[in-house]
Amino acid sequence: MSDSSPLYAAIDLGSNSFHMLVVTHVHGSIRTMAKIKRKVRLAAGLDQNSALSMDAMQRGWDCLALFAERLQDIPPQNIRIVGTAALRVATNIDDFLEKANLILGHEIQVISGKEEAATIYRGVAHTSGGKGKRLVVDIGGASTELIIGQGFDAKVLNSLSMGCVTWLEQFFADRQLTANNFEQAIFAAKQVLSPVLQQYKDLGWDMCVGASGTVQALQEIMLAQGMNEVITHSKLKRLQQQAMRADVLEELEIEGLTLERALVFPSGLSILLAIFESLEIDEMTLAGGALREGMVYQMVDNLHQQDIRARTISSLQQRFQLDTRYAGQVSEAALQLAQLSGIKPTLEPAAIAILTAATQLHEIGLTIDYKKAGAHNAYLLNSLDLPGFTRAQKNLLAEITSRYKETLSHLPEQFAVSQQSAENILRLLRISVLITHRRDASLQPHLEIISLNGELILILDKAWCKCNPLTKAELEIEAHRQSDIGWPLSIRYQ
Repeated sequence: MSDSSPLYAAIDLGSNSFHMLVVTHVHGSIRTMAKIKRKVRLAAGLDQNSALSMDAMQRGWDCLALFAERLQDIPPQNIRIVGTAALRVATNIDDFLEKANLILGHEIQVISGKEEAATIYRGVAHTSGGKGKRLVVDIGGASTELIIGQGFDAKVLNSLSMGCVTWLEQFFADRQLTANNFEQAIFAAKQVLSPVLQQYKDLGWDMCVGASGTVQALQEIMLAQGMNEVITHSKLKRLQQQAMRADVLEELEIEGLTLERALVFPSGLSILLAIFESLEIDEMTLAGGALREGMVYQMVDNLHQQDIRARTISSLQQRFQLDTRYAGQVSEAALQLAQLSGIKPTLEPAAIAILTAATQLHEIGLTIDYKKAGAHNAYLLNSLDLPGFTRAQKNLLAEITSRYKETLSHLPEQFAVSQQSAENILRLLRISVLITHRRDASLQPHLEIISLNGELILILDKAWCKCNPLTKAELEIEAHRQSDIGWPLSIRYQ
């Protein structure tokens, strides 16, 4: 193990599952090395007196014995282990912890609901893009965390006593997926939310992200069913109707829902519906990280760059030894073209972020092979972890950079930005790559660009073109390529 890139481990003893995340810190970012998860359902083992059953504790100890083997490879100071809601309320917690600490060889810290919420927010802030205030929702096995924060600072923190395991035992104990069971579960969740609602409504938020297994399961279902990744109230109601087609929980089958998640899906869905309705949430996306990532980032120093996407791009440029000076030249050229043409004001913030990333990373495939650089771009950017970018944004970034030069084809249907914005990003990237091909800003053409009813018009200096016949020829070929697929591009000389 290299001293320059040590391993870190974060273990989360959740109320539904135990998770272990092993990462390394390299090139200014976190790289996942291992993820281990076991369904322990600790909260299901709590009796009426909040005592853990021996069976539940044994399930936990058996899981920790697996984790203990991996911890032997990691410096003790780089290990953090926390317990959450089920362990917070367990009256016989000392019995569980005494043996658990011996098994792990490290001390377990049972954290408060406030600290859990703060750590979740840190994980979200370090892995999710976007500016402004964000509302974070994390539905766990026995608690639900609601946080509003901005940047790396949490403004409001609450940990509420409801979760997908406890709601399963309380409202779906008969395993019936009836309208009555759903109504009771949603109503009860609204009652839990009621005391804190005004605090959140008064502060407000600019975006909403979900950081739980419930939200991840919902996104996977929606994508499998051909929907986009944005969660809305109407989609949640649609999934509730799909769930109610099954008579009993054991027969629940929804396209995209894994068997592992099926048992707690209706209870988690009920809580999320209550949150959407009580807080009048318009839409929600999936966060890039949560509690375990927050634990890791707490241990790793010097990772506080406010722009998560910029940190991701910088890390990839270092990792793949990209020409950052040239990437900056292409990026500046593309943004200048967007501004001069009047396209920039029409681009959504996410589109600006994707244009910037595409210009900064379009040569990543060249590190593998020149001939199929575009295909390698697509594979790498789809496969790599890109904190700050959603799944849909990653997919679009891959599709755009796969077409950054030569052969041009239409972009497939995508859900990251408007289709017009996606096309404009690709058009600007291709033109910028051509006009910067000599990799020296002083040798770029001084051109004008006009956008008129969907047509782009490049205005070039005749004298410059006479001295740069290759660039002139390449731009003329590009004009034909874009025009041939219905994206009119013409060149004028003056």
